[in-house]
Amino acid sequence: MKRHWLFISILFVSTVMKAQFDIVPVEPEKRTAVNIGLLFGGGAMVGADLEFLVSPKFGVQIGAGYIGYGAGLNYHPKPGIRTSYLSLQYWNQGTGSTLTNRSIGANFVYRGKKWFAGQIGLAKTLEKGPAWPSTMQYPPVMLTYALGFYLPL
Repeated sequence: MKRHWLFISILFVSTVMKAQFDIVPVEPEKRTAVNIGLLFGGGAMVGADLEFLVSPKFGVQIGAGYIGYGAGLNYHPKPGIRTSYLSLQYWNQGTGSTLTNRSIGANFVYRGKKWFAGQIGLAKTLEKGPAWPSTMQYPPVMLTYALGFYLPL
């Protein structure tokens, strides 16, 4: 009887010890994403922002699109590239004679669980460009927004 208990004990311990060493492949978490859509990429009509996470909660982004470019610093309250974030951004809407304005501001960028991306915030206008309509008053602060989708890379 003692032999049976000894055999069962050794079998149990060896099974438990082997389970400790089984390797389960884990896919590394993605640290880069691109937002694509209307008014992304520095307020361009159609543009894209590329974000790189430099830590689990902080990211840096650059963007460009059809007549515009921009950059930003991002803070994700929850860690990960698929989460919504707060962003301090610079926008350059247009270039040369097509420059509408240059501005800096804060945004909340919402990222859905699958693909949706939307952005809303306020921006301080730094400079009015030659393409600014002469019939419109130059606002000191503007509403900023964008709609599109995002892809983790």
